Amino acid sequence: MITMDDVVREGNPILREVADEVSLPPSEDERATLEDMLQFLKNSQDDELAEQYNLRPGVGLAAPQINISKRMLAVHFVDFNNKQYSYGLINPKIVSHSVEKTYLSSGEGCLSVDRDVPGYVPRYARITVKGTDLEGNDVKLRLRGFASIVFQHEIDHLNGIMFYDHIDKENPFKEPENASPADQ
Repeated sequence: MITMDDVVREGNPILREVADEVSLPPSEDERATLEDMLQFLKNSQDDELAEQYNLRPGVGLAAPQINISKRMLAVHFVDFNNKQYSYGLINPKIVSHSVEKTYLSSGEGCLSVDRDVPGYVPRYARITVKGTDLEGNDVKLRLRGFASIVFQHEIDHLNGIMFYDHIDKENPFKEPENASPADQ
């Protein structure tokens, strides 16, 4: 079982590396790791388990965050329209995106960052992601709003990018151009 002790924190060099593609089909170890990542997110959102194992609630986790430099991510959340997203994806990539941007007015957080980093993180309002799911199926997801933000945050981890890299250093709360908040 993955716990917060398995999550590497900012400053660990693996968080700045571009993760390696996973050969398909994935190995049993890779599949098991991805299943564990998804289970961690579910556990982290269960109040009793989160308290018992001291888990911070999370909606997404990328393999580099557990010290594995492979292009795998897990997401588990309900968006602002009550739509459930629960995926383990291998080699996910953004194949198209909108010109329009969005952001969370509350800012973003990260399981690998133990401090509050205030500021707006501009993201594409709509993206299309392709990848391979846990069953080995090709998946194509059209995402908007909060879902789009979560997937972009996790895919950034696969490319060595942290969410705060996107925040305007001079003016963290400057509204991004051509953007509207996803959470309003």
